[in-house]
Amino acid sequence: MPIITLPDGTQKTFEQAVSVAQVAKSIGSGLAKAALAGEVDGELVDTSFLIKADASLAIITASDEKGLEVIRHSTAHLLAQATQMLYPDAQVTIGPVIDNGFYYDFAYSDGFSEGDLAKIEKNMHKLVKQNLKIERFEMGRDEAVQFLKDKGEYYKAEIIESISADQTLFLYKQGDFIDLCRGPHVPSTAKLRAFKLMRLAGAYWRGDSNNEMLQRVYGTAWATKQDLETHLHRLEEASKRDHRKIGKIQDLFHMQEEAPGMVFWHAKGWTLYQLLEQYMRDIFKDNGYQEVHTPQLIDKSLWEKSGHWDKFGDTMFTTSSENRDYAVKPMNCPAHIQIYNQGLKSYRDLPLRLAEFGSCHRNEPSGTLHGIMRVRNFVQDDGHIFCTSKQIQDEVSTFIDLTFAVYKHFGFDKVDINLSTRPENRVGSDEVWDKAEAALEEALDTKGIKWELQEGEGAFYGPKIEFVLKDCLDRQWQCGTLQVDFSMPERLGAQFIDEDSVKQTPVMLHRAIVGSLERFVGILIEHYEGAYPCWLAPIQAVIINISEKQADFVVGMTKKLKKQGLRIISDLRNEKIGFKIREHSLQRYPYILIVGNREMEKGQISVRKRGGEDLGAMNIEVFVEKVNQETLLKKQIK
Repeated sequence: MPIITLPDGTQKTFEQAVSVAQVAKSIGSGLAKAALAGEVDGELVDTSFLIKADASLAIITASDEKGLEVIRHSTAHLLAQATQMLYPDAQVTIGPVIDNGFYYDFAYSDGFSEGDLAKIEKNMHKLVKQNLKIERFEMGRDEAVQFLKDKGEYYKAEIIESISADQTLFLYKQGDFIDLCRGPHVPSTAKLRAFKLMRLAGAYWRGDSNNEMLQRVYGTAWATKQDLETHLHRLEEASKRDHRKIGKIQDLFHMQEEAPGMVFWHAKGWTLYQLLEQYMRDIFKDNGYQEVHTPQLIDKSLWEKSGHWDKFGDTMFTTSSENRDYAVKPMNCPAHIQIYNQGLKSYRDLPLRLAEFGSCHRNEPSGTLHGIMRVRNFVQDDGHIFCTSKQIQDEVSTFIDLTFAVYKHFGFDKVDINLSTRPENRVGSDEVWDKAEAALEEALDTKGIKWELQEGEGAFYGPKIEFVLKDCLDRQWQCGTLQVDFSMPERLGAQFIDEDSVKQTPVMLHRAIVGSLERFVGILIEHYEGAYPCWLAPIQAVIINISEKQADFVVGMTKKLKKQGLRIISDLRNEKIGFKIREHSLQRYPYILIVGNREMEKGQISVRKRGGEDLGAMNIEVFVEKVNQETLLKKQIK
């Protein structure tokens, strides 16, 4: 007689073992129809799962995040079934859930084309209409291996052969299609209505380049057709904003194979980069940071002492000289401790805030590189605060306020906060970790900030606060971090003299606001779609002449405006004025300045604002003041 406890605390008693679906039906027909899965004592299960003893139960529907995961998992199986119906020789391998969708890898000698995706998707919809029941059954390992080999599924059989012989496996059946899977899945194919196949890609079997190449089919799946349409619209908008496309149109940067994952900045792109860097430099200066600079190459022994070699040695670029091994620095923190260690420090010297725009190199896998968003060489707005335990709360609180203010100034008003706690592979005692995690939790709670827990996602040396900003498309970008570190200063011998003349180890706060400058520039390009605010625009205005008669005047006017500090270019080409306006409008400069005979006679410029608004003719002094007022806005944060 199981007693089922529901999320609201109410309980339902049943005379005998009862399935999740039956419990849902006992609550109401609406819930029974909407049920996709159940969560029994914290474990996701199918609606057919029998509850034989007292348990807590949550009915999972499409409105739940876990329900969406079940939908995507089940749609991956739907893809596999539809594919094998059309292409019987295609073998299935693995098909996991990913952000916003799923993929499935196939071994198919003939290969799929983009045109095949439409055929497969059409077949998927046919299977949905058939409302095929999805059933789970058990099978022993050896029996499952033979079963799959008999079906010609040698990849699946290989996966199972690596599992312990005494393990029971689960398979799912829908129509004639059977696949190995841990589940859970939706009750029937009719629950899967909002999906789309997106693209093809190559993938090595088990991620090993020594193995055969498979074909990967990517798809997206959602709870409703409206959600799907919204997602596809967002992807369309994201494509328009792709920083690589805009970077080429605006001549900002390029990448090339001779330097994979490293950026060739062009003049306008480098201006944008420098504007960001200088802005952050001013922020640091105004908030008590000392800017430092540390070497690119540091002896391997320091990375071993800090703990980075054990954790990141495989991703470090290394070199040797005179029988010594060096690493190109992947981060700045151990080097900053070396600066701190120069000279005896007193508690009166703390907090000591060091900042560096340190160029770091990490040997990221080539498959993960993405424009300037994911690179091998990047610069961080890195900083480290050395303080006492008593100063942690004030320093963390101040940094949180500063980070929110910077994001708001760049146009990011939506920021989520995550607290990442101790990972399995870490340094330091549990006592130290307890203290560090409690410090960050207290700081967030004291400020009344809502945050999400990310268990096990902290750095190897300490827990961290992650700042996840949302852009105009509500895409999430994890940028800023703040980490409390009690371990590395001790490992590298950092000390200070306290009020009682006793040597103590300082606490080290690792912090960054924008993180990788390269990545943040990419985020800004996509967020603004290349239409940057005037203070951030690499080119603030272009001045163009209507005819050759105004050429000398435009040259002189350009020089005057540059002397006033404006970032301005001129266009003296012998082209029609309409053509030049259209061309420069595509560059999305904040202002287009036009000079004809009338403007030249009056010593003025005709001003068009981005978007086409005509501000009329004005004197140069008036325009400079207008731009300066917009530019001064960047100095509001202190």
